[in-house]
Amino acid sequence: MSRPLQLATRAFPGRPVFDTAVSRALLQLVAEGGAPETFRLYVPDEVLAFSVLDAAHPGFPVAVREARALGFTPVLRLAGGRAAVFHRGTLAFAWSLPLEDSRLGIRERFDALASLVVAALRRLGVDAQVGEVPGEYCPGAHSVNARGRRKLMGVGQRVIRGAAHVGGVIVVRDAARVRAALEPVYAALGYRWDPATTGAIEDEIGSVSTHDVAKALESELRARHDVVEVDPGAPWLERAAEFEPRHRVSLQGAPSAGS
Repeated sequence: MSRPLQLATRAFPGRPVFDTAVSRALLQLVAEGGAPETFRLYVPDEVLAFSVLDAAHPGFPVAVREARALGFTPVLRLAGGRAAVFHRGTLAFAWSLPLEDSRLGIRERFDALASLVVAALRRLGVDAQVGEVPGEYCPGAHSVNARGRRKLMGVGQRVIRGAAHVGGVIVVRDAARVRAALEPVYAALGYRWDPATTGAIEDEIGSVSTHDVAKALESELRARHDVVEVDPGAPWLERAAEFEPRHRVSLQGAPSAGS
């Protein structure tokens, strides 16, 4: 029997930091028993999502200035190891699930998410595979690539007491914008990577919209779960407002206090 799952697709245009805070609030509510297992799937704003490790690098202030100059809002991400790009030609996802011991099953959750994305992309005709492409940005064993050559999806995981968050980004179109943003940002942070490994779904199958990819993902979710669509309610959004300052980056490139 498939297990129940809430699906939330609302985004918050013009509020990129708040969008990240919404996912953090969801994780906290799930951990506290205030929400069941929930999968967010939405089109984000133009965001350069930095990790805590990025923020500790001496080149971070320069990386932040480069991101802003290109029209991206710097945000401290909820999970992940290195900077990643979100834009309106991508899909962001945030899966939060309650757990008695969130330290267990980390790999299995990565496996499940990667399998979901691979199945959805294959529905669309992409030769999607799981695995790191040598030289990819924000490298990870559970990245999803096309033909073993170009990264299409990156994923990270955060665990807290009582719940886990698995989140990341799928590049649907305009891989050039991802490369253009990461080149100066990664140079400032001293990260080596190969821009040629960065791809988009449209590079593989031609014209495709974020809506098309979202529907393929929703179909795979429904094949695995009893899905109920929800809209974030007041408790969720009020908690997100509390978390929002923790994900904001100052004009000088410093994380906000309490992050």
